[in-house]
Amino acid sequence: MSDYQLNTRCVQGGYRPGNGEPRQIPIVQSTTFKYDTSEDMGKLFDLEAEGYFYTRLQNPTNDYVAAKIAELEGGAAAMLTSSGQAANFFALFNICQCGSHIVASSSIYGGTFNLIAVTMAKMGVEVTFVSPDATEEELHEAFQENTRAMFGETIANPALTVLDIELFAKVAHEHGVPLIVDNTFPTPVNCRPIEWGADIVTHSTTKYMDGHGAAVGGAIVDSGKFDWMAHADKFPGLCTPDDSYHGITYAEKFGKEGAFITKATAQLMRDLGCIQSPQHAFILNLGLESLHVRMPRHVENAQAVAEFLEKHPKVTKVNYSGLPSDRYYERAKKYLPKGGCGVVSFELKGGRAGAEAFMKELKLAAIETHVADARTCCLNPATSTHRQMTDEQLEAAGIPAGLVRMSCGLEDQRDLIGDLEQALEKV
Repeated sequence: MSDYQLNTRCVQGGYRPGNGEPRQIPIVQSTTFKYDTSEDMGKLFDLEAEGYFYTRLQNPTNDYVAAKIAELEGGAAAMLTSSGQAANFFALFNICQCGSHIVASSSIYGGTFNLIAVTMAKMGVEVTFVSPDATEEELHEAFQENTRAMFGETIANPALTVLDIELFAKVAHEHGVPLIVDNTFPTPVNCRPIEWGADIVTHSTTKYMDGHGAAVGGAIVDSGKFDWMAHADKFPGLCTPDDSYHGITYAEKFGKEGAFITKATAQLMRDLGCIQSPQHAFILNLGLESLHVRMPRHVENAQAVAEFLEKHPKVTKVNYSGLPSDRYYERAKKYLPKGGCGVVSFELKGGRAGAEAFMKELKLAAIETHVADARTCCLNPATSTHRQMTDEQLEAAGIPAGLVRMSCGLEDQRDLIGDLEQALEKV
C-alpha cells in the first residue's frame, strides 16, 4: 500500500481482506481470546508470538486502524489510545521516568501543558518550556544532561503557531533524544512530520481524523528511525532487560522499527489500560476514509473566514498561517504547502468581555470545547480549555484572555461569514 498515493491509503490502508472476508474492518467486540493450550498463550505473554489475549493490550480492530495511520504518516508502527492526552502521555512516559527532563514548546494545547508541567512533574519528570520561535542557540540552552525528549505541536492549539520541525529535530538529535510532534491539526494530509525529522508523531484522533465528534481517541506513530541503542544510557527502559517480560530488551529484540510501540503496548498499556474501544476504532476508520476529501474544505473555509475577519474593524488580530500577514506564513509555506487546518483564532476589541459578548450572538457556530469537527464551533480558551493557566502562562503560550478560537466546519463559507458578520454587528 506504500506504493499508492495518500488519498488511496486513507480509503484502503491498514486492512486488506482475504477471499470471502468482510470488506469493511470487522469490529472485534470481545474482551478476550481463546487458545487451545496454555503453551500457545504463554508465547504471547513472553512476546515470542504475535496474537491477542486481552483487549486491554491489543485488539484486531484497533490494530487495523493503527496500521492505516502508520501508513498515512509514513511510520513503521503505531498504536491507538483512549484519547489524544493518553497518546501524548504514553509517548513521553515510554522514554521518561522519575529524574528525566523534557524540552517542550510553550505553545501547545492547555491540557498537554498541564500534563507535562503539573501531572508529570508529580512523577518526578521536569520540563523546560521554550518558544516555538526560539533560535537554535536558545533551544540548545534548554537541554540538560537528563533531557530525554523534545515535544511540540505542528500547529499549536489554539495559538496556531507553526513549529519549525526541521530545526527542533536537528537540535534534539544533536542531544541524542527523539523529537515528538503532535500532528493533530494538520493531519498527515497536510503535513507529515516524520519527513522533516520527527521521530514520534501523536494525534488526538477525536479531531479531524474522526471528523464528526463521534469517538474519542488517540494514536502514536513511531518513525522507526531513531537509534535507541546508540543512546542506550539515556533509554534504559528500551535498552536494558525488562524483568516483567523475562528480561527482554526491546531495542535488541524488536529493533528500531518495533521497540518503541512494543514497549508502549506491552508495558504501559498493560499497566495503565488506556485502550481505545473497538467501536471507537471502527468509527475512527470511517472518518479516515474521507479525511483527504474533508481537509481541503476545512482549509478553504478557514481561509475565507480569516480573510473576512482580518478586514473587520472590530477585530484587532487574526491568527491563520494562510494569511500573508501572519508571522508564520513563510514557515507554513514550507511545512504546510496545501494549507494548515480549519481553525482560526482572533482577538476582538474589548478583550475577554468582547469575546464573551460576541460568542453569545452566534447562531450557526456552536460554543463547544470541541474542535476540528464537520460542524463549526468556537470557544474562548481562557475561560474553558486553558482556564487552569495563569494570565502570564496564557501570554507565553500565545493565548491572550480575549482570544476566540473558531473551528470552521464543512458548511458553506458564505453562511459562516454571514454568522460572523451579524454577531460582530451586535458587539
